[in-house]
Amino acid sequence: MLALEGVSLSFGGLRAVESASFTLAEGSIVALVGPNGAGKTTLFNLISGFLVPERGRILFEGRDITGMPPERIAALGLVRTFQIVQPFARLSVRENIAVGAHLRLAGRRQALAMADEIAERVGIAHQLDQPAGELTVAGRKRLELARALATAPRLLLLDEVMAGLNPRELDDIAAVARAIRAGGVTLLLIEHVMRAVMSLAERVLVLNDGALIAEGRPAEIAADPRVITAYLGAGAAERMLKEGARA
Repeated sequence: MLALEGVSLSFGGLRAVESASFTLAEGSIVALVGPNGAGKTTLFNLISGFLVPERGRILFEGRDITGMPPERIAALGLVRTFQIVQPFARLSVRENIAVGAHLRLAGRRQALAMADEIAERVGIAHQLDQPAGELTVAGRKRLELARALATAPRLLLLDEVMAGLNPRELDDIAAVARAIRAGGVTLLLIEHVMRAVMSLAERVLVLNDGALIAEGRPAEIAADPRVITAYLGAGAAERMLKEGARA
């Protein structure tokens, strides 16, 4: 469904993404993880058209979307959420979701009806008439997810949709994510909450200093020395591996 071929981007002398290549199968849930500053959000910005790579290609369902503007990419069915949620605070939850629905639906009545349906799917139907500015962190995360779903995506990029949530809220959002995939939407998510990654993702990509350093099943990634070093540093990783060998 999605293929990156040697995608690279730098900001001045800083290499933000270096020759990133991977494929994403339709119907999968894949996590993109890495330390702070690894380049994860930059990679999302490249895939979704908010940035243009210096080198490489991005293919979505066999079509080259490299350098396309975000609105054209979204119209093709590739949509993203944002780490910092910024709803239209004075509009109701229903109206906020309807904004996303207008990508496909011209009529206001249709868009509002779609908003009701999407809100039910993500668990905020009881808040449809509430001003978006009054939502809790968890509510805003669900609203961001709902706005993206209202565009009828085929591939959804989720940027830390679980950040700042308590354990019960994490479980609730994970259940929503599984239901979204069951409804035919492929998911690629940036996530720091390892509990969510281990329980939700079928495959994990690890980014460090702009380069993909590992990929595999969650349990394999958790035990990979390269990943441990990226997160903890060489010294700490060496001690951890020695202790594991003695156990």
